[in-house]
Amino acid sequence: MKRMNINKTTACGENAAPSAAEPDTTTRCIALDMDRTTLNREGRLSEKNRQALKEVIASGVHVIIASGRAFDTLPRDMVELPGVEYAITLNGAAMYHVPTGNCLKRYRLSETAAEAVMRATEGDPVTYEAFIDGVAYAGKDFLHDPVSYGVTPQAVEYVRTTRQGVDDIVRFIHENKHRLDSMDMVVRNEAIQRNVWEKIQKASDEVYITSSIRNLVEIANRNAGKKAGLVFFTELLGLKREETAAFGDADNDIDMIRYAGCGIAMANASKACKEAADYITGHHDEDGVADGIRNILKLIP
Repeated sequence: MKRMNINKTTACGENAAPSAAEPDTTTRCIALDMDRTTLNREGRLSEKNRQALKEVIASGVHVIIASGRAFDTLPRDMVELPGVEYAITLNGAAMYHVPTGNCLKRYRLSETAAEAVMRATEGDPVTYEAFIDGVAYAGKDFLHDPVSYGVTPQAVEYVRTTRQGVDDIVRFIHENKHRLDSMDMVVRNEAIQRNVWEKIQKASDEVYITSSIRNLVEIANRNAGKKAGLVFFTELLGLKREETAAFGDADNDIDMIRYAGCGIAMANASKACKEAADYITGHHDEDGVADGIRNILKLIP
């Protein structure tokens, strides 16, 4: 077994005891979730996190973005950070070389899966988002009033500035079902989320379903997942699983955190994410990534 069950998770800090066996080899690759992990509440990279990442990159460690976002919506603070070469996007549906914007690996939704999802949720109180070639699309009615669909007021600006508006998102998805990287379902509450999730599971065995926040159901090809993205890049870079670390906060990070040689959850992470991790670091709004790199991975002084 890769992990020890005794004292599995602990808060990080100078006096924190390790909760699992020390990694067998030096960490050479760090996969980082973005929202509520590497980014603060303003959606920015703090100066402390920035400096920590610059230092580990300078030491030869590969830093990989691992996000549910589409490529074109990735935070500029990370995309423009020198030395960040690779990105897992759309929960592992598409992997990119950041400097060139080239997609290195893609798992598109099948047409039959897209049709099955739409049939299963027809008439439900949801709206959809579609992702094609790194671009996010949403209905103009949703973009006009995202809060009424369950989006938090803090996320409205992000949604409006990262989505291309279309007049009829349902028709748009049907017309583009042959080239969907993935799709999201925006829901108003957790009860609706559970309901549509179950419907989609019954409707198709060709999909990977996950969620990063309570008002989203995120759907991709069954071969996707952030773990799949991390596996792809470890093979590309010639690294061992034990040489990887991963940071995350939500349920869509769990497969990646379990796979990594060292899985680290944020203090603000979901209960399931914390239970999957080897360690717990600080809050995302209190430079938890930098503290994890320093106190848990011990990659910088």
